[in-house]
Amino acid sequence: MWGDNGAGQCGLSGLSTVPNPTPVALVDSDTSPPQTLPVLELACGEKHTLALSVQREVWAWGSGCQLGLNASVFPVWKPQKVEHLVGRCVLQVACGASHSLALVRCLGPQDIHRPPVDKCRQCNQLLYTMTDKEDHVIISDSHYCPLGVELTEDEGMLEAPAPTPGLKTSPSEPVLPSHTSTTNSDSPAAPSKSADPSSGPSPTQDSEKGESALANGVLPSSDSDPAAQTKDGSGAVSVVKSSLYPDEQAVKDYLKKLSDNTQTDAKMTAGGLHSLLPSAGGLTSTPSSTLNHLVASCASAVGERVASTYEALSLKKMMNFYLPSGVSRSGGLAGTVPGVGDNTTERVRQEDSMQGKKSSSTGDIREEEAEGLRRRLSLPGLLSQVSPRLLRKAGRPRMRAVALTPLGGAVPEAQEVLPTLQTEVWSWGHGEHGQLGHGDNLARLQPLCIKSLNNKEVVRVAAGAHHSLAVTAQSQVFSWGSNSSGQLGHMESPSTVPRLAKLSDGIRVWDVSAGERHTLLLADGDCIQPIIYYSGQQVKEGEEESQAKEPGQGEGGEEEEERAGGYTPQPVLLPFCMNLGYVSSVFAGGRRCVALSDRNVMGFIASLHELAAAERKFYCKLCNVKTQIIRPLLELESLSSALGQVTLGLLQTLAGRFSLLCHLTGQHAASLTANLRRGRDVKSLLILDHAGIFLDSYNEYCSSLGNFQVMAGFQALTKPSLDFFGKSPELLQRLSECSEENPTMADLLVALFYLPTRHLHEYGRLLLKLATCFEVCSNDYQKLQDSCSKFEALTLKLKRKRKEAEYTFHFWKSFPGKMTDSLRKPHRRLICESSNKALTLQNAGRFSVNWFILFNDALVHAQFSTHHVFPLATLWVEPIPEENTGIHGLKVITPEETFTLLASSAMEKTKWLRSINQAVDQALSGAGQDSTSVGSGSSGQKLEPPTSRTASYTFYKDGRLKEATYEGRWLNGKPNGRGVLKWPDGRIYTGEFKNGLEDGFGEFVAPNKTLNKNDHYQGQWKDGKMHGLGTYRYASGEVYDGSFQDGMRHGHGMLRSGKLNTSSPSVFIGQWLQDKKTGYGVFDDITKGEKYMGMWQDHLRQGTGVVVTQFGLYYEGAFKDNKMMGTGILLSEDDTTYEGEFSDDWTLNGKGVLTMANGDYLEGSFGGEWGTGLKVTGSYFKPHLFDTDKDKTHTVKLGRLCVCAEDKWQAVFEECWSQLGCESSGQGENWKAWENIAVALTTSRRQIQDSPEILSRSHSRTLESLEVIPQHVGPITMERYHTIRLYLIKACDTPLHPLGRLVETLVAVYRMTYVGVGANRRLLPQAVNEIKSYLNRIFQIVRFLFPDLPEEGGLIPEPTANAEDKKEPDATDAPLESPKPGRVVSSSALLLPVLLPRLYPPLFTLYALDKEREDDVYWECVLRLNKQPDLALLAFLGVQQKFWPVNVPVSVPAAGEKQQVLSSTKDACFASAVETLQQISTTFTPSDKLQVIQLTFEEITQEVQSLLKQDFLWSMDDLFPVFLYVVLRARIRNLGSEVSLIEDLMDPCVQHGEHGIMFTTLKVTHTDKALFHRFHSFLSFLRKELICNCISL
Repeated sequence: MWGDNGAGQCGLSGLSTVPNPTPVALVDSDTSPPQTLPVLELACGEKHTLALSVQREVWAWGSGCQLGLNASVFPVWKPQKVEHLVGRCVLQVACGASHSLALVRCLGPQDIHRPPVDKCRQCNQLLYTMTDKEDHVIISDSHYCPLGVELTEDEGMLEAPAPTPGLKTSPSEPVLPSHTSTTNSDSPAAPSKSADPSSGPSPTQDSEKGESALANGVLPSSDSDPAAQTKDGSGAVSVVKSSLYPDEQAVKDYLKKLSDNTQTDAKMTAGGLHSLLPSAGGLTSTPSSTLNHLVASCASAVGERVASTYEALSLKKMMNFYLPSGVSRSGGLAGTVPGVGDNTTERVRQEDSMQGKKSSSTGDIREEEAEGLRRRLSLPGLLSQVSPRLLRKAGRPRMRAVALTPLGGAVPEAQEVLPTLQTEVWSWGHGEHGQLGHGDNLARLQPLCIKSLNNKEVVRVAAGAHHSLAVTAQSQVFSWGSNSSGQLGHMESPSTVPRLAKLSDGIRVWDVSAGERHTLLLADGDCIQPIIYYSGQQVKEGEEESQAKEPGQGEGGEEEEERAGGYTPQPVLLPFCMNLGYVSSVFAGGRRCVALSDRNVMGFIASLHELAAAERKFYCKLCNVKTQIIRPLLELESLSSALGQVTLGLLQTLAGRFSLLCHLTGQHAASLTANLRRGRDVKSLLILDHAGIFLDSYNEYCSSLGNFQVMAGFQALTKPSLDFFGKSPELLQRLSECSEENPTMADLLVALFYLPTRHLHEYGRLLLKLATCFEVCSNDYQKLQDSCSKFEALTLKLKRKRKEAEYTFHFWKSFPGKMTDSLRKPHRRLICESSNKALTLQNAGRFSVNWFILFNDALVHAQFSTHHVFPLATLWVEPIPEENTGIHGLKVITPEETFTLLASSAMEKTKWLRSINQAVDQALSGAGQDSTSVGSGSSGQKLEPPTSRTASYTFYKDGRLKEATYEGRWLNGKPNGRGVLKWPDGRIYTGEFKNGLEDGFGEFVAPNKTLNKNDHYQGQWKDGKMHGLGTYRYASGEVYDGSFQDGMRHGHGMLRSGKLNTSSPSVFIGQWLQDKKTGYGVFDDITKGEKYMGMWQDHLRQGTGVVVTQFGLYYEGAFKDNKMMGTGILLSEDDTTYEGEFSDDWTLNGKGVLTMANGDYLEGSFGGEWGTGLKVTGSYFKPHLFDTDKDKTHTVKLGRLCVCAEDKWQAVFEECWSQLGCESSGQGENWKAWENIAVALTTSRRQIQDSPEILSRSHSRTLESLEVIPQHVGPITMERYHTIRLYLIKACDTPLHPLGRLVETLVAVYRMTYVGVGANRRLLPQAVNEIKSYLNRIFQIVRFLFPDLPEEGGLIPEPTANAEDKKEPDATDAPLESPKPGRVVSSSALLLPVLLPRLYPPLFTLYALDKEREDDVYWECVLRLNKQPDLALLAFLGVQQKFWPVNVPVSVPAAGEKQQVLSSTKDACFASAVETLQQISTTFTPSDKLQVIQLTFEEITQEVQSLLKQDFLWSMDDLFPVFLYVVLRARIRNLGSEVSLIEDLMDPCVQHGEHGIMFTTLKVTHTDKALFHRFHSFLSFLRKELICNCISL
């Protein structure tokens, strides 16, 4: 900076003058380390300087209050941040001599709700006061800050009640999108011209301004009542509430106390502005009642003179609420108000004279309400103190106010692409000339928003010495401040609030600058070239010499001197400005003017100016249409009745789209203007890079316009328009640019609303003109050409859409009226119709009338007074081959009908076929509203729409699907693929369809009205019915999981009834036949503690079965009619047994034998229920007193009267065979079985793709490996045998494979049978036989899949060359001790490793229960013998001393260290063999357990050989005692159970091999009676030795 620095304005301390340019840095000390900020813009005043940083923050330095800093010492040498504007986006700054201006973007929606302020931030005084004066109360908001700073933007929020959609509650807030209309005609959401369509900058408006001076703001107090400021200042402001009356009752009580003329009848509606708005027009009927409400509403802000003053009231808004809309504007109200007499005229005159002297700094001052008024209101007692002018203004008739804000979301500026139009102007500094614009001459130390410029869309500000200027997006100029030389451009002198400069119509100002006493305006005129207007002081002729300077390369300067003397009171055109060329900006300072013009190379600059001027002109025209036509029409009270709800909604949507288009145009105009001032570059044209915003806005607007036109909206709008505009609507004709002679009102409205579409062609023309300024091969040319093509294409498209709308509208005029109401839709467009008999219905009656109408969304078949609509999305059409018949037919397929249409000629057939196909294709693509007319389709369009498609349809014919709605995939008129079917009664099916029926996997929900819950099914479907596996959850709480057939439970399934805490919980798992329990099944009655395992028929127990109870009772025998009836066997827990006749559950009736636990038995006739006392007639026997052979004859053999293992779970195996494609066991083709397996896996994988969380990663890999079908034909070798084994392991690992599903089901039924109450030791034989049955039946399936696999006991030759196979882990299933010619194939060796680990827990529990007594005796022996040291136990067991270990490894071995075995050593000998044998309890299959035994023998042999240091061959006499020692030291708790399991399930082929011998040895160690005899002898010996030792002592 350089120049005068006396006030520090150059930012350098110690110098009064800076002679040379010196850098000044903006250092942000808030950052660490401090950073230097780049500067976007500078402005210089007389004693101060402002800078705008790249962060959009204002920095100031120099002297005076115009800095806006909280500084107490001047000058300020270093740039400091203006904290009051921190957090706001400042767009521009300007400096006057002693004041400052800033153009600020409005805060976003997120900053709307802020707490109100009740005290001044500077002097801490209350903003609102209440004075109790004799018999009345005066409310005042006339706070004046002695520091010169009034309310900031936060206080401004207090002026409006809680925010209403579409209304603006703070000057700092942007206009919000709104779909609602309000009754507040002064809503800031609407531009200022909305109140009066004829408002404008005409002088006749000035007389109106005084009457409307009261705004929403806070006005100074009356001079006649100075006590209003100080007498009662205890008030405070609470937070903003939704209600205007925080305590209605308190207000009523207070009013009653103040006056005998009580006001308790005042209706106070909670909810504030929101709830009062809809019915505000009809709240009161008399002026006195109106005033009562007014007074009450004011008093409600006081409320018993509480400590806090409530939400500040906008008197203008409150009176708008409560005064009747019919009150005369000319003061008719004042004449009827008690206490308001003839002196009202004088009072009005006095108050009007106060205009311009004081104005609210927080009010929302509109341009026609520029002057303020001190505001004072009294409560009853002195009603005359209510301003009559205020009452008169509030009584004006008004219409509905409609916020024409963009519809459907934020305006495009939210995308941060286009410049904002939602701006505020802030000012601060000295205000003695009114240059701050706040309605007074007070100075402001801090920036303050000029409320009257809110919503004026200010885009540029300028400051002269003592006056200020603002240019709006609508090319208007507001000016305020000193007008001593006419520099304001209007006659007001001075002006303390912004006023419009007086300019001729058609002059659009887009740049402005201010000097000391003059103003320079750059504007658009009738030509493309800009023109310059001048207003202000004229320099006397000869005082200065004029200079002229032509522009140089690209840019230049022009400086002129005004030759006329005096000053110009209004802006005048500078005639020589046309010689300056294309001026891009003007500058003024002191007494000089500068214009910057550009050289017009290749016409580029001229084209840019033309584009910007056209956009500014277009925006002004749209604003005029919006404010003078659309808003007045929407505010008409009669509009709703004239249009109807549907058409009114379309009009409101259209108005919203128009407003959005208008706003977008204004933003674009501001962008183009800024581009002229700065860049003048084609790359900065937003219309190129963001053409989509413009194209979408025009497209959506035209769609809304077409919808309104189709519904005859313009015809319905004719009468309201005539009522409003009169029968000679010159305004409409002028704005619509209609060239027709004597047009109708409807034609004028159509032309007016289609006016914006003409501008698209202007875009294309100007972009093409710009393109001609560049080389054809350049990128700029290509970009401009592409954008031009887009706009031209859209122009053609919108013309076509207009034709379609007009075509459709004229069609509805000729269509029968009754059907018009039901068929006419806003989005529906006519494509073609057959009124010329071009298309008829085949086989139609002779006298029938068939009229076919093709719309863009449906084909309508009209007959006389009836019609039917076929939606295009579910319509298929195909030509019928003529085959020399001469019939030109089209087959039309719909979901419920198929018919043939006959065309009159081949040409008509082709025309209709193409039209229908094009319409269907566009309907499917969602472009139904953009459908093309007949013959207008492009050559590249598809001839036929897809036969498979996604669509929605509601069935109408009687049947299963009547009134049901289907949404999903279709194929040739039938639901096919995934979809959702919904019935009106609440039933919903979601899943797969095939040929129109539910088929595949799906979910079904059916409401149960009785229980008020839903039935829910999830599973397989076939031919529209539940078929296959599924889960059905009943509303009653029951859950069925199993197979279905033809919609019924059929096959294997499990039914859970109730829960454990309900009245009758139970579980059934078994076979179902046509929805009934039939076949084998297990029923667990949890309530009774009983479990039934047997046959069923029609839900009843019928046939043989077994019942066990939780008390240990066991019954097997016959059942009939759900009762124990016939021969049966009953055992109790203590082994008491009854075998004989039964007549009911647990009821003996007939002959039988009752055997006691000790062997005694009764034989005879029995009667009575078990456990309650039996009646016996018979003989009693004690077998041991007589012939002992009879003992055998009465031994009961269980299992004879129960269901055979092969007959159990037949349905489970039948389902598996069915999945393999076999009708019954083994009856099918091998190749088909493998094919079905592949299909099952593929289908299952497809179903779980949508929910991958179902499968783990390993499970997914298993499925992938199963997709490879193994070789299943050819001779079986060992290699193929291992491949089959591995395949079976993987197949049984996933329930998606038929074998895996089979195994999973078998495991479920097995656990269901033998867990819980079923854990009864009497069931062990049945449990073992059931597993063997599983193995046999699964092995049969495996041999079906692999037909060359040998049958049970067959041999597989083992290759002699490859000996490594014998060492594989699975080789334990075959003998290892000696080479064999091959491997024996057995079901247990192949399948038991897969099946038994899953069944082991319940099975081993049964073994443990069965061997409980034997194991207890054995365990007692083991525990006592294990108390002995190793050597003593070895001696006791008869182990030869040469096998006694001398040294054993220490517990923590180090370098082979060993310790000697002493007499006290315990658990050290043969420790490794003991640990190995203990692993027998961790294995499942008999082969694994035998492997553990073999390893134990090998460990013993290895230790003995290391002891003897030579090879040793065992004999049984030597081996048995050592092995017995290892068994005892292993401490296996259930060794008897382990032995029994191995014995029962061991592969028969290993019984006589090495494993068999080893197992026999283990079995003998457990059952050796001599051991127990020697054990007891040993105890007797120890006892005798102890007695002898005691005697000797």
